[in-house]
Amino acid sequence: MGVNLELYKIFYETARLGSVTAAADALFLSQPAVSQQIKLLEQALQTRLFIRSSRGVRLTPEGRVLFAQVAPAYESIRLGERKLAQMRNLESGELCIGASDMTLKFCLLPYLERFHSAHQGIHIRVTNAPTPDTLDSLAAGRIDFGVVSGPLPDSPSFSARPVGEIQDVFVAGSRFNALRGQTLTPVELARLPLICLEGPSSTRTGLERFFRIHGAELTPEFDLATSDLIVEFALRNLGIGCVVSDFAREALADGRLFTLALSAAPPPRSLYLVQDERFPLSLAAQQLIESIP
Repeated sequence: MGVNLELYKIFYETARLGSVTAAADALFLSQPAVSQQIKLLEQALQTRLFIRSSRGVRLTPEGRVLFAQVAPAYESIRLGERKLAQMRNLESGELCIGASDMTLKFCLLPYLERFHSAHQGIHIRVTNAPTPDTLDSLAAGRIDFGVVSGPLPDSPSFSARPVGEIQDVFVAGSRFNALRGQTLTPVELARLPLICLEGPSSTRTGLERFFRIHGAELTPEFDLATSDLIVEFALRNLGIGCVVSDFAREALADGRLFTLALSAAPPPRSLYLVQDERFPLSLAAQQLIESIP
């Protein structure tokens, strides 16, 4: 039939409010304009929709049938508009982030804390995984952005900016006190019982590269899932743990662990905030990213 949808909006407001005058006020139109539009709709549908009286208007039986179909559609639109306004004002919405234990704890967590305090209506979902898994989730559009450790693979769709730096160290407990004060080469270190993060991860990749450059092969005594576990195993003298220095800070400070001196240490690694340019960011994600220097 090709009826202008604007006519249905005017019909809906008039029926909902029971008054041409009230509908005109709600729609920022003149009363004659509303009356004219209703008349056009009645002509197009060849049906009388309203009965007019001194008290306003009421629907005819045909008008009630039409209103029963039109009302849910317009109410859904109004609800959609309200939800969009809430998202625009960061009163609701969802934020999906990928991060490892390390990047979450030592980079992202303070910013998440401040963001959540300011925008408690935003649901935050953090996918905790190593860098390769986080980048896979990013490429599949399952997360808004990731905070990961380098080195990063080349990808034409990824954009990355540094947001921090970390240093891998080798820590040991009392069983290895004889190594205190010694300077070990990477080859000598590789012969010791090492405790490392399991692969695949950017940490493991960087560590394997470090030993390979110095003519050694990494063959850990233990492959573990988290850095916290590596510290626990080192505290129990099960081997020499390779962790980011921050993870062992307390145990190093109170002397339960010590850092091995090396003739060549693993280079510092950057932490990156990574986005996939193919996917638009949510408003919540934009706001959080802008808060991370």
